[in-house]
Amino acid sequence: MSKKIAIIGGGNLGSAIAEGLLKSKFAKATDITITKRNVSTLKHLEAKGIKVIADNAAAVSNSELIILAVKPFQIKDVLTGLKKVITEKHILVSVITGISISDIEETVKKKVAIFRAMPNTAIAIQESITCISNKNATDTQVTYVKDLFSTVGKVVAIDEKLMDAATVLGACGTAYAMRYIRANIQGGIEIGFDAATANLIVAQTVKGAADLLLQKGTHPEQEIDKVTTPKGCTIAGLNEMEHQGFSSSLIKGIAASYDKILKG
Repeated sequence: MSKKIAIIGGGNLGSAIAEGLLKSKFAKATDITITKRNVSTLKHLEAKGIKVIADNAAAVSNSELIILAVKPFQIKDVLTGLKKVITEKHILVSVITGISISDIEETVKKKVAIFRAMPNTAIAIQESITCISNKNATDTQVTYVKDLFSTVGKVVAIDEKLMDAATVLGACGTAYAMRYIRANIQGGIEIGFDAATANLIVAQTVKGAADLLLQKGTHPEQEIDKVTTPKGCTIAGLNEMEHQGFSSSLIKGIAASYDKILKG
């Protein structure tokens, strides 16, 4: 059964979620409300039929599923302002980095179903990976939230203690992948391609590589072995990348992002 959905925070992620829900037809535009102080920046969503307002309390009062998508430093004040209108009928879904379920409970001070979800910006094109954990939720509510995020990508249920790690691997990971793609495009230009052609070749190659793993369930090394021939150009390139610290730099980058989340 469809529910009225309120997205509190119309920034990049909140807007991406709204667009993803529309494209997937999980929710009708008239069932979605999104809030932001400066509503003029959300005219593109309003034009699609989504209700755009600045009043968080009004949005929550008229909805059942509440997606919290504000900045981490804003969440306590936002929830404090919503305490009077949040009831046991509501399902709270936080997509805020570094905010735990217990942080939300301490402010709301009501027994309500709380989910912590970490999607990424590919949710706007229905290709996100969303990691989910919850507390106080019924099986029906868990199924509903999983179904919601399944319409905009893939979903994996994890222990909440892994949510910060999921943020790095799944959300920050989009930026890592983009930087890898950008470097490939630069290399492609150096060996003779124009930027647009290099962009197309590289982006589709990366997409195809990812789809091989997702659809076939193979390990990356199995697919690498299919491309590397004795004394060939692929192994020569891979070995030179490793000599320059390719894998090590990626691992160190992931660890640095995780350390930043832990230390703030």
